[in-house]
Amino acid sequence: MERDTFSGLGNGTQVDSKVLQTFQKSFVQVQSILDQNRLLINEINQNHESRIPDNLSRNVGLIRELNNNIRRVVELYADLSSSFAKSMESSEGDSAGTLRSSDGKPGQKRIRPG
Repeated sequence: MERDTFSGLGNGTQVDSKVLQTFQKSFVQVQSILDQNRLLINEINQNHESRIPDNLSRNVGLIRELNNNIRRVVELYADLSSSFAKSMESSEGDSAGTLRSSDGKPGQKRIRPG
């Protein structure tokens, strides 16, 4: 079974196009949430500066929404990390501990200190 691959990562490592699509979708979701957070933060700041009791009360809900959005971004990045790790494991094939570069030669697997 042949897979579409992309080797434009600078180090020559091949990446499955499905993985790239997953990354792009997740990054678009993250960016959308971050854009929404920017608007929430602006509104929270305006409400705070106004010192109007109703606006200050409204900030409670806005801050909760902001916290939930941040939690969602963390989840998306965790899912991205997991997907990337799984894709790299599956791309290793039977060469445990190595990655294949675009020329097919094994490369060093980066080991994170732990």
